[in-house]
Amino acid sequence: MYVPFESLPEESKIWIYQSNRKFSDDEITEIETVLQAFLENWAAHGTSLESSYQLKYNRFIVLAVNQEVQNATGCSIDASVEFIQSLEKKYSVDLLDKMNVTFKLGEHIAHKPLIDFKKMVKDKAVTENTIVFNNLINTIEEFNDSWEVPALDSWHSRFF
Repeated sequence: MYVPFESLPEESKIWIYQSNRKFSDDEITEIETVLQAFLENWAAHGTSLESSYQLKYNRFIVLAVNQEVQNATGCSIDASVEFIQSLEKKYSVDLLDKMNVTFKLGEHIAHKPLIDFKKMVKDKAVTENTIVFNNLINTIEEFNDSWEVPALDSWHSRFF
């Protein structure tokens, strides 16, 4: 069951999928439509999942589930991954590769393979203060507090 993102408790579980390119405004409109339809019917063991989404920077898809109502389980998580894979196919994007880093360069959002990010660190093209997107976070609270952070404050810090 789809609900507004803001109505979910901070303990809600989230999954963040980053695109290797920016979606167009038309694509975002289409994605919102299919996301809401998916979430309306998303269930675990026959019980509706109270869920929502956010699309950030025309690049990130954030799915959220209120686990106080019903936990997402293996089959329901598999269904969400299949849904994300369908978006990958439809829009010719990569949403599941965790070996990429997305970060801010001024107002620009950059997306690089991890090996290129490491080279940028070595070349001092990015610093410990570069804002990175920490997609390993697990809850809305962490999303609000720790998603966009200086590289020093995330898992990226190991490269400095």
